[in-house]
Amino acid sequence: MTPWKSRFPRRSPPRGAAAEPRREGSTAIGMTVNPPLCFRGKKILAPMVRVGTLPMRLLALDYGADIVYCEELIDIKMLQCKRVINEVLETVDFVAPNERVVFRTCERERQRVVFQMGSADAERALAVAKLVESDVAGIDINMGCPKEYSTKGGMGAALLSDPDKIESILTALVKGVCKPVTCKIRILPSVEDTVNLVKRIEKTGIAAIAVHGRNKEERPQHPVHCDVIKAICEAVSIPVIANGGSHDFIKEYMDIETFQKATAASSVMIARAAMWNPSIFRKEGFFPLKDVMQDYLKYAVRYDNHYTNTKYCLCQMLREQLETAQGKKLHAAQSTQEICEVFEMGDFYEETRAIFEAKKMSLETETQDEDDQVDDPDVIKMAVRFDKREYPPQITPKMYLLEWCRKEKHPQPVYETVQRPLDRLFCSVVTVAERKYRSTLWDKSKKLAEQAAAIVCLRTLGVPEGKLCEGENHLINKRKREDQERLNNKDHGEDLAEPSHKKANFIEETSDRNVPKMPR
Repeated sequence: MTPWKSRFPRRSPPRGAAAEPRREGSTAIGMTVNPPLCFRGKKILAPMVRVGTLPMRLLALDYGADIVYCEELIDIKMLQCKRVINEVLETVDFVAPNERVVFRTCERERQRVVFQMGSADAERALAVAKLVESDVAGIDINMGCPKEYSTKGGMGAALLSDPDKIESILTALVKGVCKPVTCKIRILPSVEDTVNLVKRIEKTGIAAIAVHGRNKEERPQHPVHCDVIKAICEAVSIPVIANGGSHDFIKEYMDIETFQKATAASSVMIARAAMWNPSIFRKEGFFPLKDVMQDYLKYAVRYDNHYTNTKYCLCQMLREQLETAQGKKLHAAQSTQEICEVFEMGDFYEETRAIFEAKKMSLETETQDEDDQVDDPDVIKMAVRFDKREYPPQITPKMYLLEWCRKEKHPQPVYETVQRPLDRLFCSVVTVAERKYRSTLWDKSKKLAEQAAAIVCLRTLGVPEGKLCEGENHLINKRKREDQERLNNKDHGEDLAEPSHKKANFIEETSDRNVPKMPR
């Protein structure tokens, strides 16, 4: 099997002592710096780039970027995520409850990626920063986004009118995390107000500040105010990162230095120009667009990027070629496989997916072997699953097991559930009368895993589990009797009792919501 490394060669020259000396003003997707940027004594080479998802960030690093920014991620959304090690992709994933990957990163960019966050609350911002700080090089608060999704929550450019909140958020981050903290702003209507705000921001102890040289009402077609960025640079001692030059200045690599000199900034951040062609970071000049797009698509497949984002990024690169035959095929594509076929990379897609499947099967076998080694030999096991279609409505094996324990005067069942990091599946062990039971099959939810464990226990004990095929169901009959009693009470004018299916003896006891991950 071809190693990953050889399948995804780097375009940029090797780094290290033998590498070509770095010229001043070198670039990265998002930023270039002159001299090398230092975050409070921690040297982080520049340039930087704001380009979103992992495939584009890695491509920027290939072409010469030193620091890359993720897309702005909202604090509330991140706080819902779990940190998951993805052993198939060799990534760290922050996964939402709906299984969507909100942020994905990998070892290669760990010292190069800045996590950019949207937040309007110091406590939430700090909680997110602590969640991700071990996987990133720095934390950035976006105070320049003019989009409604950001400003309506008091984030982005809305923060510019609330200096107290800005100070609160940045101070909490600087004091609370060990990684460098930065922020990105837009300019205010007057130079004096902008400089005063930046001076106040500097006092929070942040490592650097990025300045988009437009106010919150202006858009890319409006000229960037280099003079305001220059005034900021003269007023503060921390590094200033100039942003907003893609439209007016930056068309090729040498233009980055031109923009830097015009603003007197420590570095330059690039967004749109880097999206259009990430090889803008090559001082030797652009690569052919076809090669750039194929390089990007390799990373998109390698890191299982969602096809809608992949298509969006490729459309940004095609731009005026979107009306060509290739552009129309790309626009019509509805999967990563179809996108690969547009760029004559169908075989690459199939080969890569085959590697994924082989690696996944190998890891599953390894995990199962580990399960067998660490399993308690006293646990009684069966290969069973819970299928609710086999049971009457609102009747489950857990209810039958609870009823049996009460009848036999045993303590109520205790469920212990773990989640497997590899595939995020669940397994539950139920303890009844000091004996443990579990299914050998892993389930997609905690509830299903617990029902499967209850089935194993009931079948081992020879106790009915409530299936439709078992005939008369005493729990249903019991409910009917209690419902009839309620009707009789109603006829006699008595208060209605609580519905029988909500009575204590029918309620499934639930274990803790937090499910531990199985150790590796």
